[in-house]
Amino acid sequence: MAPAARAKQGRRAGVLLYGATGYTGALIARAAAGRDLPLVLAGRDGERLQKVGQELGCPARVASLDEGRALRAALADIGVVVNAAGPFASTARPLVEACLETGAHYVDVSGEVDAIDAVAAYDGAARDAGIMLMAGAGFDVVPSDCLVARVKRRLPKANHLMIGIAGLDLVSRGSARTILQQLGRGVRVRRDGQLVTVPEGVLEARFDFGQGARACASVSWGDVVTAFHTTGVPNIEVYFESTIPVRAFHLLGQSLAVPPVALMSRMWLSAWAEMQRDGPTEAERATRRATIVVRAESPDGRSVISRAQTPEVYTFTAAAAAAVAARVRAGEFEPGFQTPARIFGEDFVRSFHGVIVEDVRTS
Repeated sequence: MAPAARAKQGRRAGVLLYGATGYTGALIARAAAGRDLPLVLAGRDGERLQKVGQELGCPARVASLDEGRALRAALADIGVVVNAAGPFASTARPLVEACLETGAHYVDVSGEVDAIDAVAAYDGAARDAGIMLMAGAGFDVVPSDCLVARVKRRLPKANHLMIGIAGLDLVSRGSARTILQQLGRGVRVRRDGQLVTVPEGVLEARFDFGQGARACASVSWGDVVTAFHTTGVPNIEVYFESTIPVRAFHLLGQSLAVPPVALMSRMWLSAWAEMQRDGPTEAERATRRATIVVRAESPDGRSVISRAQTPEVYTFTAAAAAAVAARVRAGEFEPGFQTPARIFGEDFVRSFHGVIVEDVRTS
């Protein structure tokens, strides 16, 4: 189907939110309902879906990712699918393949490196189908993707991006489960255009989030995929501020590589993940903010830094996912695997309430 025809159909078709009963999914559902989108809720738990659907006045469809025929039937009148069901390493592939068969655009809020890379591998198939695939349409990775586009514009010859993030101190149960899956697997970075793995705790850097330089530790984060597609910069690393929890996770991740203690560590981490609440309260989210700093460096020794402050990460994710779905449904898309800043521009992040973007330094 040609892109123009696809856009016309998209304005009439519904937006299906998969994972609507999860913590993040419920926030996205409320944000999407506030935009008056023709929202359809979907997931595996029919009873919980009906409850959320009745609250928001939205239809609900029960669909398991293991049942391809039922999943495709659920997408029959859908123009855009928003996947909020993590871990995305398990959920992205079946939903992408269902979208390819039914002609729906695919959007998710993943920050998982390998899951996003797996979605990117469907680029050719998506182009042939005339649909767009956009992974990372939440806090992971909208603000950082817009910043990497900004610093690349400021320093066109940049060959190295370093991304620092602070303010990730509130964790939902679903996010905790995803963290658990990734621990012990090393840290994913991009070197000379290729995704590689380095040991946890090896790479460190310092970023100024607005109150002086802070120590940060490297982490696996979706930008090592998306920022490469947005900018073409071949060397990319992502860091979190070295808070006590971040340092603890690095130590636990290192322990998982030691057989005598790996089993005990894994059991403790599983128990910790299940002990987490569904997610932070509205009052807790209202008092938090997050900060992203991106530093670009070029081979001639020049560097530029830009910084953004955003609302709390789950709040921002809900707003961003709903905004992306609305834009795509209205016809703002390109077939294939795409990134937020590439399609919507570096100023997309500034369209959200409470976001501040500033250029910090050029040298």
